[in-house]
Amino acid sequence: MDLHGVRCVRRPARADEITSWEPGCAWLAGGTWLFSEPQVNTHTLIDLETLRWPSLQVSADGLEIAATCKVAALDQLTDRAPADWTAAPLFRHCCRAFLASFKIWHEATIGGNIVMALPAGPMISLTASLEGVCTLWPRGGEPRSVRVVDFVTGDHRNVLAPGELLRSIHLPAHALRKQFAFRRFTLTHLGRSEVLLIGTRCPEHGKFLLTITAATLRPVQLSFATLPAAAELKRAITDAVPPTLYLDDTHGSPEHRAHLTYYFAEQIRNELAATP
Repeated sequence: MDLHGVRCVRRPARADEITSWEPGCAWLAGGTWLFSEPQVNTHTLIDLETLRWPSLQVSADGLEIAATCKVAALDQLTDRAPADWTAAPLFRHCCRAFLASFKIWHEATIGGNIVMALPAGPMISLTASLEGVCTLWPRGGEPRSVRVVDFVTGDHRNVLAPGELLRSIHLPAHALRKQFAFRRFTLTHLGRSEVLLIGTRCPEHGKFLLTITAATLRPVQLSFATLPAAAELKRAITDAVPPTLYLDDTHGSPEHRAHLTYYFAEQIRNELAATP
Protein backbone atom coordinates (compact mmCIF):
# COMPACT_ATOMS: atom_id res chain seq x y z
CA MET A 1 0.00 0.00 0.00
CA ASP A 2 1.21 3.51 -0.79
CA LEU A 3 1.72 5.69 2.28
CA HIS A 4 0.70 9.08 0.92
CA GLY A 5 1.48 10.98 4.11
CA VAL A 6 5.17 10.00 4.19
CA ARG A 7 7.35 12.96 3.26
CA CYS A 8 10.77 11.70 4.33
CA VAL A 9 12.65 8.39 4.35
CA ARG A 10 15.86 8.36 6.35
CA ARG A 11 18.55 5.70 5.88
CA PRO A 12 21.01 6.04 8.77
CA ALA A 13 24.34 4.21 8.88
CA ARG A 14 24.16 4.17 12.70
CA ALA A 15 21.17 4.25 15.02
CA ASP A 16 22.63 7.16 17.00
CA GLU A 17 22.22 9.37 13.91
CA ILE A 18 18.56 9.54 14.90
CA THR A 19 18.92 12.04 17.73
CA SER A 20 15.33 13.24 17.97
CA TRP A 21 11.87 11.71 17.78
CA GLU A 22 8.43 13.14 17.26
CA PRO A 23 4.93 11.80 16.61
CA GLY A 24 4.74 10.68 12.99
CA CYS A 25 8.14 8.98 12.91
CA ALA A 26 8.29 5.21 12.44
CA TRP A 27 11.05 2.61 12.30
CA LEU A 28 10.88 0.56 9.10
CA ALA A 29 12.11 -3.04 9.15
CA GLY A 30 10.32 -5.56 6.91
CA GLY A 31 7.34 -3.24 6.56
CA THR A 32 4.86 -6.10 6.18
CA TRP A 33 2.45 -4.50 8.65
CA LEU A 34 3.44 -0.87 8.09
CA PHE A 35 2.51 -1.07 4.39
CA SER A 36 -0.55 -3.24 4.94
CA GLU A 37 -2.93 -0.46 5.96
CA PRO A 38 -3.12 3.36 5.89
CA GLN A 39 -0.71 5.15 8.25
CA VAL A 40 -2.39 8.53 8.22
CA ASN A 41 -0.28 10.02 11.01
CA THR A 42 3.12 8.81 9.76
CA HIS A 43 5.29 11.33 7.91
CA THR A 44 8.84 9.92 8.36
CA LEU A 45 10.19 6.39 7.89
CA ILE A 46 13.60 5.40 9.27
CA ASP A 47 14.95 2.39 7.36
CA LEU A 48 16.68 -0.12 9.63
CA GLU A 49 18.09 -2.16 6.74
CA THR A 50 20.87 0.40 6.24
CA LEU A 51 22.22 -0.41 9.72
CA ARG A 52 23.27 -3.83 8.36
CA TRP A 53 23.04 -5.72 11.62
CA PRO A 54 24.12 -9.40 11.37
CA SER A 55 20.90 -11.41 11.34
CA LEU A 56 21.96 -14.36 13.46
CA GLN A 57 25.04 -14.79 15.64
CA VAL A 58 25.69 -18.22 17.15
CA SER A 59 28.11 -18.41 20.07
CA ALA A 60 28.86 -20.44 23.17
CA ASP A 61 26.49 -18.10 25.03
CA GLY A 62 23.55 -18.88 22.75
CA LEU A 63 21.90 -17.09 19.84
CA GLU A 64 21.72 -13.36 19.16
CA ILE A 65 18.85 -12.51 16.82
CA ALA A 66 18.87 -9.07 15.24
CA ALA A 67 15.52 -7.32 15.25
CA THR A 68 15.90 -7.04 11.46
CA CYS A 69 16.43 -10.79 10.98
CA LYS A 70 13.95 -12.22 8.47
CA VAL A 71 11.61 -14.99 9.57
CA ALA A 72 12.84 -17.20 6.72
CA ALA A 73 16.45 -16.89 7.92
CA LEU A 74 15.55 -18.13 11.39
CA ASP A 75 13.58 -21.02 9.90
CA GLN A 76 16.65 -22.05 7.88
CA LEU A 77 18.84 -22.01 11.00
CA THR A 78 16.89 -25.04 12.23
CA ASP A 79 18.95 -27.22 9.87
CA ARG A 80 22.29 -25.61 10.80
CA ALA A 81 21.98 -25.23 14.55
CA PRO A 82 24.61 -26.73 16.89
CA ALA A 83 23.96 -30.41 17.57
CA ASP A 84 23.31 -29.87 21.28
CA TRP A 85 20.55 -27.30 20.68
CA THR A 86 17.75 -29.78 21.25
CA ALA A 87 15.19 -26.96 21.24
CA ALA A 88 16.22 -25.71 17.78
CA PRO A 89 13.22 -27.39 16.04
CA LEU A 90 11.09 -24.81 17.82
CA PHE A 91 12.45 -22.25 15.35
CA ARG A 92 10.65 -24.02 12.52
CA HIS A 93 7.51 -24.81 14.51
CA CYS A 94 7.04 -21.14 15.37
CA CYS A 95 8.15 -19.70 12.03
CA ARG A 96 5.50 -21.82 10.37
CA ALA A 97 2.83 -20.67 12.81
CA PHE A 98 2.54 -17.35 10.94
CA LEU A 99 -0.68 -16.36 9.24
CA ALA A 100 1.28 -15.21 6.18
CA SER A 101 2.30 -16.13 2.64
CA PHE A 102 5.81 -17.27 1.78
CA LYS A 103 6.45 -13.82 0.26
CA ILE A 104 5.68 -12.13 3.57
CA TRP A 105 7.78 -14.79 5.31
CA HIS A 106 10.86 -13.59 3.40
CA GLU A 107 10.30 -9.93 4.32
CA ALA A 108 8.79 -10.01 7.80
CA THR A 109 11.27 -9.58 10.64
CA ILE A 110 11.59 -11.20 14.06
CA GLY A 111 11.69 -7.82 15.76
CA GLY A 112 8.67 -6.55 13.88
CA ASN A 113 6.56 -9.46 15.02
CA ILE A 114 7.62 -9.00 18.63
CA VAL A 115 7.12 -5.22 18.64
CA MET A 116 3.63 -5.58 17.15
CA ALA A 117 2.78 -7.38 20.41
CA LEU A 118 -0.16 -9.28 18.97
CA PRO A 119 -1.25 -12.22 21.17
CA ALA A 120 -0.77 -14.66 18.28
CA GLY A 121 2.72 -13.40 17.38
CA PRO A 122 4.70 -16.64 17.01
CA MET A 123 8.09 -14.97 17.48
CA ILE A 124 6.85 -13.82 20.88
CA SER A 125 5.92 -17.43 21.66
CA LEU A 126 9.31 -18.71 20.53
CA THR A 127 11.56 -16.17 22.23
CA ALA A 128 9.55 -16.04 25.46
CA SER A 129 9.61 -19.83 25.82
CA LEU A 130 13.38 -19.92 25.29
CA GLU A 131 13.97 -17.28 27.97
CA GLY A 132 14.78 -14.55 25.46
CA VAL A 133 16.02 -11.14 26.57
CA CYS A 134 15.48 -8.01 24.46
CA THR A 135 18.12 -5.31 24.12
CA LEU A 136 16.41 -1.94 23.77
CA TRP A 137 18.01 1.29 22.54
CA PRO A 138 16.27 4.44 23.77
CA ARG A 139 16.86 7.75 22.01
CA GLY A 140 19.57 9.52 24.00
CA GLY A 141 19.76 6.95 26.79
CA GLU A 142 21.67 3.85 27.81
CA PRO A 143 20.66 0.43 26.41
CA ARG A 144 18.42 -1.63 28.65
CA SER A 145 17.47 -5.30 28.83
CA VAL A 146 13.93 -6.64 29.18
CA ARG A 147 12.80 -10.26 29.16
CA VAL A 148 10.52 -11.05 26.22
CA VAL A 149 7.86 -12.35 28.60
CA ASP A 150 7.83 -8.88 30.21
CA PHE A 151 8.25 -6.91 26.96
CA VAL A 152 4.70 -7.56 25.77
CA THR A 153 2.21 -6.06 28.22
CA GLY A 154 -1.07 -6.58 26.38
CA ASP A 155 -2.81 -6.86 23.02
CA HIS A 156 -0.76 -4.57 20.74
CA ARG A 157 1.02 -3.07 23.78
CA ASN A 158 4.66 -3.26 24.85
CA VAL A 159 7.19 -1.46 27.06
CA LEU A 160 8.86 0.60 24.31
CA ALA A 161 9.11 4.32 24.98
CA PRO A 162 8.59 6.76 22.06
CA GLY A 163 11.47 6.34 19.62
CA GLU A 164 12.98 3.42 21.53
CA LEU A 165 14.36 0.69 19.28
CA LEU A 166 14.45 -3.07 19.70
CA ARG A 167 18.01 -3.97 18.73
CA SER A 168 18.15 -7.73 19.29
CA ILE A 169 16.90 -10.74 21.21
CA HIS A 170 19.30 -13.08 23.00
CA LEU A 171 18.40 -16.73 23.56
CA PRO A 172 20.70 -18.28 26.20
CA ALA A 173 22.51 -21.51 25.39
CA HIS A 174 21.08 -23.38 28.38
CA ALA A 175 17.53 -22.76 27.13
CA LEU A 176 18.43 -23.98 23.64
CA ARG A 177 19.63 -27.27 25.14
CA LYS A 178 16.29 -28.03 26.79
CA GLN A 179 13.70 -30.65 25.91
CA PHE A 180 10.48 -29.14 24.60
CA ALA A 181 6.87 -29.85 23.70
CA PHE A 182 4.79 -27.67 21.35
CA ARG A 183 1.03 -27.39 21.02
CA ARG A 184 -0.98 -25.07 18.77
CA PHE A 185 -4.61 -24.84 17.70
CA THR A 186 -6.22 -22.87 14.88
CA LEU A 187 -9.80 -22.81 13.69
CA THR A 188 -8.62 -23.40 10.10
CA HIS A 189 -5.58 -25.17 8.72
CA LEU A 190 -3.72 -21.98 7.84
CA GLY A 191 -5.46 -19.69 10.34
CA ARG A 192 -4.22 -17.50 13.15
CA SER A 193 -3.26 -19.28 16.37
CA GLU A 194 -6.06 -19.48 18.91
CA VAL A 195 -3.77 -21.12 21.47
CA LEU A 196 0.00 -21.71 21.39
CA LEU A 197 1.71 -23.38 24.33
CA ILE A 198 5.35 -24.40 24.69
CA GLY A 199 6.79 -26.40 27.55
CA THR A 200 10.52 -26.79 28.19
CA ARG A 201 12.37 -28.99 30.67
CA CYS A 202 16.01 -28.87 31.69
CA PRO A 203 17.51 -32.36 31.20
CA GLU A 204 20.01 -31.83 34.03
CA HIS A 205 17.96 -30.22 36.79
CA GLY A 206 14.39 -30.95 35.73
CA LYS A 207 13.20 -27.32 35.81
CA PHE A 208 9.95 -26.99 33.88
CA LEU A 209 8.66 -23.85 32.13
CA LEU A 210 5.24 -23.54 30.54
CA THR A 211 4.72 -20.54 28.26
CA ILE A 212 1.14 -19.67 27.33
CA THR A 213 0.60 -17.41 24.31
CA ALA A 214 -2.07 -16.63 21.68
CA ALA A 215 -4.80 -17.62 24.16
CA THR A 216 -3.91 -14.70 26.42
CA LEU A 217 -3.54 -10.94 25.95
CA ARG A 218 0.13 -11.20 26.90
CA PRO A 219 2.56 -14.08 27.42
CA VAL A 220 2.18 -15.99 30.68
CA GLN A 221 5.07 -18.12 31.89
CA LEU A 222 4.88 -20.61 34.75
CA SER A 223 8.05 -21.96 36.36
CA PHE A 224 8.46 -25.12 38.42
CA ALA A 225 11.62 -26.55 40.01
CA THR A 226 10.56 -30.02 38.80
CA LEU A 227 7.78 -31.39 36.63
CA PRO A 228 4.55 -30.69 38.54
CA ALA A 229 1.70 -33.07 39.18
CA ALA A 230 -1.41 -32.58 37.05
CA ALA A 231 -3.38 -30.90 39.84
CA GLU A 232 -0.50 -28.55 40.68
CA LEU A 233 -0.15 -27.48 37.07
CA LYS A 234 -3.88 -26.90 36.68
CA ARG A 235 -3.98 -24.84 39.88
CA ALA A 236 -1.01 -22.73 38.75
CA ILE A 237 -2.71 -21.93 35.43
CA THR A 238 -5.92 -20.94 37.22
CA ASP A 239 -3.99 -18.62 39.56
CA ALA A 240 -1.90 -17.03 36.78
CA VAL A 241 -4.58 -16.64 34.10
CA PRO A 242 -7.84 -15.06 35.28
CA PRO A 243 -10.79 -15.20 32.86
CA THR A 244 -10.23 -11.56 31.87
CA LEU A 245 -6.74 -12.35 30.57
CA TYR A 246 -8.02 -14.71 27.85
CA LEU A 247 -8.44 -13.09 24.44
CA ASP A 248 -11.91 -12.76 22.96
CA ASP A 249 -12.02 -12.34 19.16
CA THR A 250 -13.25 -14.02 15.99
CA HIS A 251 -10.59 -16.73 16.30
CA GLY A 252 -11.86 -18.05 19.62
CA SER A 253 -13.85 -17.36 22.77
CA PRO A 254 -12.23 -17.00 26.20
CA GLU A 255 -13.96 -20.19 27.31
CA HIS A 256 -12.61 -22.23 24.42
CA ARG A 257 -9.13 -20.77 24.83
CA ALA A 258 -9.17 -21.62 28.53
CA HIS A 259 -10.30 -25.18 27.81
CA LEU A 260 -7.51 -25.70 25.28
CA THR A 261 -4.92 -24.15 27.58
CA TYR A 262 -5.62 -26.70 30.32
CA TYR A 263 -5.90 -29.53 27.79
CA PHE A 264 -2.62 -28.77 26.01
CA ALA A 265 -0.78 -28.05 29.26
CA GLU A 266 -1.54 -31.54 30.50
CA GLN A 267 -0.48 -33.04 27.16
CA ILE A 268 2.81 -31.13 27.39
CA ARG A 269 3.35 -32.27 30.97
CA ASN A 270 2.82 -35.90 29.99
CA GLU A 271 5.04 -35.63 26.92
CA LEU A 272 7.97 -34.16 28.85
CA ALA A 273 7.49 -36.67 31.67
CA ALA A 274 7.98 -39.45 29.12
CA THR A 275 11.06 -37.84 27.56
CA PRO A 276 14.32 -39.47 28.72
